[in-house]
Formats: sequence, structure tokens, C-alpha cells
Amino acid sequence: MEAGMVHEGRDGWLFLVGGNNDVLAQYRRSWRTWAHDWRWRQVVIARADRCRRLGIRYLHIVVPEKLTIYDNLTGGLALDVAASPAQRLRRWLRGSAAAGAYLDLVEPMRARRDAQELYFRTDTHWTHDGCFIAYEAICRRLGTAPREDLRSGRALPPAPVCGDLGQKLTPLRFETYVPQALQRDAVRIYANDLVRDFEAEDRIGELHLGTHVVFRNDAPGADPRRLVVFGDSCAHFRWEVYSGQLTGLLAETFREVHFLWTPGIDWDYLAEVRPDVVISEFAERFLARLPPKTFRRAALARLVRERKGMPQPTAA
Repeated sequence: MEAGMVHEGRDGWLFLVGGNNDVLAQYRRSWRTWAHDWRWRQVVIARADRCRRLGIRYLHIVVPEKLTIYDNLTGGLALDVAASPAQRLRRWLRGSAAAGAYLDLVEPMRARRDAQELYFRTDTHWTHDGCFIAYEAICRRLGTAPREDLRSGRALPPAPVCGDLGQKLTPLRFETYVPQALQRDAVRIYANDLVRDFEAEDRIGELHLGTHVVFRNDAPGADPRRLVVFGDSCAHFRWEVYSGQLTGLLAETFREVHFLWTPGIDWDYLAEVRPDVVISEFAERFLARLPPKTFRRAALARLVRERKGMPQPTAA
């Protein structure tokens, strides 16, 4: 086990406590967190205001850490859930012009944590059930009906999985889960050359930052709006991932969904595609760092290629 990174709680529940973002240390209050939270508050307010001036609705979604939801399963780990980064940001945004842009997931997920396993025991990511809570909350906020047939309509045979936390243990820690076949009406109509090249090399599982895909849903009952999601692995872009795929759920509900894997927002892209809604989604631990002030998707894709040893595309 990587020292100090994984904590083993009750009944095989594993929790990320260390790592690059020093997760457990984020559940503390100090003058440093006060200043950092204030800067995040200003980021959300500025994004919501800029989107409003463009005629776009903005939603800011923080996916809670497993620690924030299942503190009761940590086996006595000293933890102040009220001081979690997501909880602090929610309080900072109260009464601000961006209060309506923040979508709280902590309360609804804690309310249902005993009825369903909302996270994998051996992984940092949410399960389909956990992801579905976020999907329902987004639909309610946007005034559209969530698709109940997506909740558990196409369960596949149970399969073993060794999550990103289970992989850090010796021996490896596995669990059994029930995959969900989400795809019904939505189809991918665009993938950037980064995605296409990694698919061609059979390396798509390595790809994260820099991903850019677009889904189209021409079903008569689809909500006619266009969404752009700037997100991470909790939203994802591949139908076959084992964790909850928020992007897929949204793609099966709305006419068009664009997904870009980045913590930043590409304002030039928004001016180009003119979405109705912009969603910024990322895991709670990433609140440890402020997002980039500027972001260009092409530049990020080039950087990813350099880091992954993938040749740059040939100019036409």
C-alpha cells in the first residue's frame, strides 16, 4: 500500500485520504482554507455571471468524496464532515448571485447512503446509483423529467472489479458490481483527434484530460436543449466505464451533450456552440486547487499528447 494514501474502514470500505490533493487534510478549517474558499466563491460567481450575460444557464457541481458521504463507515477516522470542501463552498455561496448555480449533492446522497451503495468499496468513484442521484438533481434543477428507465432498466450480469483504491493494496482488493447498459437513443457524433487516435492505438483507457466528444439524441421525447459539460471521470465519456457515467445519462435525456474533460471553461467554445446550459463537474478533492483562468482545448490536447508519447496530428 502507498503509505498514507488509503484508509481501510469497516466491511472492506476503502477511502482515499492522501495523494496529491492530501484529501483528509482538506477537512480542516484554518485561515488558509478561508482565503482559498473565498477565491473559489469568486470563481463560481464570475462563471455564473459570464454565462448569464451570454444567455446560458450555469450549474456548478461538486461530486462529494466518499469520506463526505460514508464517514460512518471509516471505522473511527477523525473527520469533520461539516468542514468538507464541498460543504464550505456551499456555505460561502449562500446569499451570493451564484447561489442558484451551486447544486448540492451532499445532502441527498447522505440521506440515501444506507439504502444503496452509492460508491464502490474499492474505488473513489460513485456507482450508477450514486451517479443517478446527481442526474435526478440536475434534471429537477433544469425543469425536465429524469428517465426512470435509466435507473436500472438494462442491468448486465454481475462482474468483478478492482477499483483505483483496491489496486493500491497487496493483495489486490476486488468486489462485485452490476454493470448498466445505458445507451439507448444517444449516439456519439464527434470525437476530437485525441480520442480517435487513442482509440486507434487501443489506448483509450489511458485518456483523461483533453477528451472532447459530442452526443446527439434525436428521440422525439428528448429535451431540446444543448448542454456543455466540463467535467472529469465522474461524468466520463465512454459508455463502457464501470463507474457512474453522468454524461451518458444526460445524453439520453437532452438533445445534444458536449463533454470536455477539463477543470477549466473554454469560453471561445461556448461562443461557438451557444449551449443552453453549462455544467462544471469535478470531484470534491480537486477543490484543493483553483481552476485555470484560461483554457484552450486544442492546447490541452497537444499537451496530453506530449505527456502520453502520442505523436501530434499532421497539419492538413
